Amino acid sequence: MSEPAQEFTANRVLVVGGAGFVGSNLVRQLLAAGAGEIVVIDNLLSAECRNIPSDERVSFVNGSITDDGVLGAIDDDLDYIFHLATFHGNQSSINDPLQDHENNTLTTLKLCERIKGFGRLKKIVYASAGCTVAEKTFDDARASIEDAKISLYYDSPYQISKIIGELYLNYYYHQYALPCVKARFQNVYGPGEILGAGRWRGTPHTVWRNVTPTFVYRALKNMPLLLDKNGAATRDFIYVEDIVRGLMLCASRGAAAEVYNLASGVETSIRELAELIVEMTGSTAPLEAVAPRSWDRSGKRCGSTEKSARELGFSAAVDIRTGLERTIAWTRDNLSVIETCIDCHAVNLAACNAEIQIERPTLP
Repeated sequence: MSEPAQEFTANRVLVVGGAGFVGSNLVRQLLAAGAGEIVVIDNLLSAECRNIPSDERVSFVNGSITDDGVLGAIDDDLDYIFHLATFHGNQSSINDPLQDHENNTLTTLKLCERIKGFGRLKKIVYASAGCTVAEKTFDDARASIEDAKISLYYDSPYQISKIIGELYLNYYYHQYALPCVKARFQNVYGPGEILGAGRWRGTPHTVWRNVTPTFVYRALKNMPLLLDKNGAATRDFIYVEDIVRGLMLCASRGAAAEVYNLASGVETSIRELAELIVEMTGSTAPLEAVAPRSWDRSGKRCGSTEKSARELGFSAAVDIRTGLERTIAWTRDNLSVIETCIDCHAVNLAACNAEIQIERPTLP
């Protein structure tokens, strides 16, 4: 983290969604970089306040950026804004598109409208998603580039919200010169992602959210690792420390109105990920088949790293084995915290699981 930390200077920073997995890791690195004051705004829908570092330079507002009272309290005294608020993730958005709109689309629009005339702001960095431009294929996929064509047909409201956020930022840049940079995340993993964090959002994915923390926890507990399509899908896994470094580089080096992939550029299949985690944890967890996700057409994908390397000097530094070692160690050390959060959803989770028809043949 030394290079972006050395060049990043700020008296006052706002992190919207700063209690979340990525947001809280970002806050820690902003503190390490010497930020004078950091304001965290988070409604704790999918986060825990325990994530927020205990530091006199950090102040926490428990609320949504869509709340007019919260929004109105933001003043033109900010050097940087990192907008990481989201409705996590695809499955939750399919289950409740209106909540996705409230927490994904409306957050961006109302924030832009509030800050459009700010004069001190150096940059607002927006967390977008690589799936917004990923090819919809299970065949060989090309690495997604930043200026790839935007589809008119998306797999989920989450993907729609994320690309709408980019379009709103483009509008506010051209209309009001809002200094925005869009960072497209790939599949982020690492220490600090708490399964079950936040409030129930209607599906088991409130608990079983991203694939990496789910597989790590289930492997440690010797629970089945569930694969659809034999784990043939691929993703571009990027360690959270790299994502945070990329966000800081977007703020310090990114050109206004540009979009950058924060990616490793490496495809790893879900089956390979499962097998690696089972090996590294020494687990006896079986791999089991489940019905394919009917909505997911982005079977294989990764992000091009060329533009971010060229313009930001960014490249992922942590390989997947090293990142998994750290993630597994953190999960072992925090099992009680994770299980406390999971237990909060036990009744709802049991009711949902009873309704799900799962194939159970053990995979070869």
